[in-house]
Amino acid sequence: MAGEAKWLEQDELASWMSLAALLFKLPGVLDFQLQRDSGLSHFEYLVLAGLSESPGRSRRMSELAGFANGSLSRLSHVVKRLEQRGFVERHPAEDDGRITVATITDAGYEMVVSAAPGHVTAVREYVIDALTPEQLTQLKTIADQILAKVDPGRPC
Repeated sequence: MAGEAKWLEQDELASWMSLAALLFKLPGVLDFQLQRDSGLSHFEYLVLAGLSESPGRSRRMSELAGFANGSLSRLSHVVKRLEQRGFVERHPAEDDGRITVATITDAGYEMVVSAAPGHVTAVREYVIDALTPEQLTQLKTIADQILAKVDPGRPC
């Protein structure tokens, strides 16, 4: 089957290699900043941010997984750790006891509020300020197109 592959042209390969490097390097840089400054992983930060921005500071676990771009299994492990740190609580949904809802605690809210300025500064430094306004628009368009292929059910 390998012989049937449509191999990448030189310009396609160059674009792919740049994107692949970005996919590996950027998450590490963002994760390092959050760990260093707040003791949170990037995924933990996204979970807390997703809860802090929700009505009642709560979300169904399935919705939270989508917001944080993680699997329900990964989210469950992370929420368990956040619960142990006193940042999140879980409980059954009022309208359907089979569904689990996560709620950010006051301590979790304080943590995400204190972590946000450093995270936004890093995002601005490594992504936003590196691009022109036109490039930012193009970046969103490109990212949305790729996400539609790799995660078809995700709203853009």
